[in-house]
Amino acid sequence: MITIKALNEARVRLHNTVHVTPVLTSRTLDEQTSASVYIKSEHLQKTGSFKIRGATNCVMIAKDQGARHLVAASSGNHGQAVAFVARELGIPATIVIPENANAAKEEAIRNYGAEVVHVGTTSSERLQHAEQLVEQLNATFIPPYDDEAVMAGQGTVGLEILSQVHDPEVVIVPIGGGGLISGISTAIKHINPKIKVIGVEPENASDTLKSRKAGQRITIDRADTIADG
Repeated sequence: MITIKALNEARVRLHNTVHVTPVLTSRTLDEQTSASVYIKSEHLQKTGSFKIRGATNCVMIAKDQGARHLVAASSGNHGQAVAFVARELGIPATIVIPENANAAKEEAIRNYGAEVVHVGTTSSERLQHAEQLVEQLNATFIPPYDDEAVMAGQGTVGLEILSQVHDPEVVIVPIGGGGLISGISTAIKHINPKIKVIGVEPENASDTLKSRKAGQRITIDRADTIADG
């Protein structure tokens, strides 16, 4: 379990690396929903997504523990984040990406100085190869979401929301791997349990909803959806 203490420590750790992203408003959305809608603008974050938060927290901890080489498996955003932080801290990084990876994201990873390895098209293929590289390179693996340090880093989004928006009633969070909503939920519910947190995922990629209903982890191999990063 991640704690509010871990989130506050992450916030301090990330202070000089990540942006405190703005909260934007939209009159159109307010009119369409008959509510006051606030948009946490993580698309304006360094490397273009919230992933830099968890990656920075995890990599900084890994460096303090003696990491000399980093390995990550990613379809794009997490890989960019790890590559960026690795360059900032002077640690070599190898990023395993799919053969059909987004070209712009691959270019960004290379521009940040990381080595790129193409493997398959599925997450399981990338993770398996990443595990092999960790052994071969005596490296440290930086998980994309299922890690306490990563979740704590992502949870700083929740801390910022509560400092930027007065008394929100509902916080809506996209669910991919689950790291973002885990961190945000921890922050929101610890500080104000009355706030409702709603996770959202595509209907044809609803592995979280299916898993909760089944009481066990359900895996969806592939889904055709525009929800990319």
